[in-house]
Amino acid sequence: MSAGVLPVGEPVPGWTPRRPPPPTAMEGRFARLEPLDPARHAADLFAAFAADVDGRMWTYMAYGPFATEGKYRAWLDAVAIGPDPLFHAILDRATGSAAGVAAFLRIDPANGVLEIGHIALAPALQRSTAATEALWLMLRRAFAELGYRRCEWKCDALNAASCRAARRLGFSYEGTFRHAAIYKGRNRDTAWFSIIDQEWPALDAAFRAWLDPANLDATGRQRQGLAELREQAPDTR
Repeated sequence: MSAGVLPVGEPVPGWTPRRPPPPTAMEGRFARLEPLDPARHAADLFAAFAADVDGRMWTYMAYGPFATEGKYRAWLDAVAIGPDPLFHAILDRATGSAAGVAAFLRIDPANGVLEIGHIALAPALQRSTAATEALWLMLRRAFAELGYRRCEWKCDALNAASCRAARRLGFSYEGTFRHAAIYKGRNRDTAWFSIIDQEWPALDAAFRAWLDPANLDATGRQRQGLAELREQAPDTR
């Protein structure tokens, strides 16, 4: 008596492992990402982060705040110079100074999966066009340049701002891993989000439309929001 055919995943024809993200710059109109070099970037980053006087930006990070530039530089020297996580400094092209950090991490070339994390944005960069463009540049590298199949975003489930940012950028919520970690002596339930390769063309079109000069008003603000433009983008899945 036959037990029948069990369901299996769809074929992935011609798949080959992808290259790890290269330690090279990513250029945009509003932002430039450079592989993080503590000697070049630590002073600018520490100065920009100092504007966050109450330390709110570090609340859901496993590290920080840092009392002195020397302590921040020492942390960067110890943690932020390897291939995974691959840290980048985010430079605001309006000032030419580094004002944020983001990294590729948990890089899995064999399966075409990576994560964007360690996102730390100084107050001057938060909610800015440069910050959104920087994350689009990272997504473009993952999907368009390297051919990855999946990009993840994870955060403390209580971090409402990060959860909103993930959804705004087009990441889909996949669930919450309870008691996933302990940091700073407290529990972390981790919310998981992802974008997959079939979703990328429509998301890319929305980002491009959002960044287009025609979408900017006289004050430099976007006429149409990213979520609105995502709804208008053709579904290519």
